[in-house]
Amino acid sequence: MRKTVYLLSAASLCGCMAAAPPVEPIGSPSSNPLVDPVPISLALEEIITAGVRQHLKNPIAAKFGTMLAGERSLNGRHEIMVCGYVDDRGSPGRSEAFTGQIYPDGGNSFELVAINDASVNSACKAAGLALPELKPSS
Repeated sequence: MRKTVYLLSAASLCGCMAAAPPVEPIGSPSSNPLVDPVPISLALEEIITAGVRQHLKNPIAAKFGTMLAGERSLNGRHEIMVCGYVDDRGSPGRSEAFTGQIYPDGGNSFELVAINDASVNSACKAAGLALPELKPSS
C-alpha cells in the first residue's frame, strides 16, 4: 500500500513542471509592425503633447500639427504608436516630425522615440501611419 501511495505521489508531481512559453515566429500577429489606426481622443492628445513638450527647448510656444495614432502588439506588449509634427520655434514652416509610443498597460506612459530625425517619416510609414508631406513656407 505504501508503495502505491509513493508511486501515485511521484506520478502526480511529474505533471507539475513548468513549460516554456511558446516562441512566436516572426511575422505572427503579435510581432506585426503595422498598426490599426485609432482616433486621437482629447485624453490621448494630452498624453502625447505633454510627453513631447518635455523634450522641447521651448515647450510653451509649441504648436502641434497633424498627429496620427495606431495600436499594435509588439513583442507581446500592447502599445499605441504616435506620429506627428510639432513646432516649438514659433515660426511657420519649422515643424519637426516626431514619433513615440504610449503603453496603456504601463499607466499610459509616453516614450518619445525620435524627433527631427530622418528615420521618423520612414518608421511611421512602415507602421502604416504615413505623415503628410509638409509644404515649404513661401
